[in-house]
Amino acid sequence: AMVVHGHPNTLNATMDMMVLHCAAVARGCDRTMVVADMPFGSFQYGIEETMRNAARFVTEAKVDAVKFEATPNHIEKTRAIVEMGIAVVGHVGLHPQAVGALGGLTVQGKSVETARKVVREALALQEAGVFAIIFEAVPAKLSAYVTRKLRVPTISIGGGPGCSGQLLVTPDVLGMFDAFTPSFAKRYQNFNGLMKETLARYAEEVRTVVFPGEEHSYTMADEVLEAIEKEFGAADKHRGGKNGVAADQRQPSATMRIKEEKTQWLRNRCRLTNSNKWRPRSGATSSI
Repeated sequence: AMVVHGHPNTLNATMDMMVLHCAAVARGCDRTMVVADMPFGSFQYGIEETMRNAARFVTEAKVDAVKFEATPNHIEKTRAIVEMGIAVVGHVGLHPQAVGALGGLTVQGKSVETARKVVREALALQEAGVFAIIFEAVPAKLSAYVTRKLRVPTISIGGGPGCSGQLLVTPDVLGMFDAFTPSFAKRYQNFNGLMKETLARYAEEVRTVVFPGEEHSYTMADEVLEAIEKEFGAADKHRGGKNGVAADQRQPSATMRIKEEKTQWLRNRCRLTNSNKWRPRSGATSSI
């Protein structure tokens, strides 16, 4: 919802959206296990509806398992999905879909009360039948402790090195999303800058008629063009790009001026969008 669709948080993801994305990922995976993250509203109601939504991910998106941010109120739903034959991944610590109730994107488990909640939820999820549990934004010492207590593997996304495995959001790793990056994420590349630089170079080559060159164009026999010109008449030699007068040598027409104005408007709009950095909703804070 955030890194692909540009929403301010994950609450705007829908079942249709997630089924579409998960199906695309599943088609591209031969050996990798694909786990669908159930969106907000897909498991907060009754057990039967939760089961139907989980089944939809398996039948329509062809995923191997589902994950949802199950609190103690949803343990029975977790057990029901497992009993219907669908593998489930649990999730403890920070629940992004509960950002409003939590008061923002904050680390979970730093106090005795919140640490006790993390431990109890992890143990309950294990007993409900999950095959793995994600620890999000949990102190490293607590994650390591609970990992040693559990029989199932743990996966850290801001849970420290003591978990069984590690998880990061791909656009964060590649540097494709710069509106908001949590402190536990590490950027290994700057794809965002690379894409901007590449597209700027492409645009400049189009403006200066460097691209497309002959190697990027299809050919035809001269006699075919001569026959076309004989039938339809010769074309204006002062119109067009490289084969007529170069685009940057022509006087701009009214149509070109309108296009340039639209282009400038889009550039200004993009600058405005890029300047609107991610911020939690009203009343919420972020400390991750």
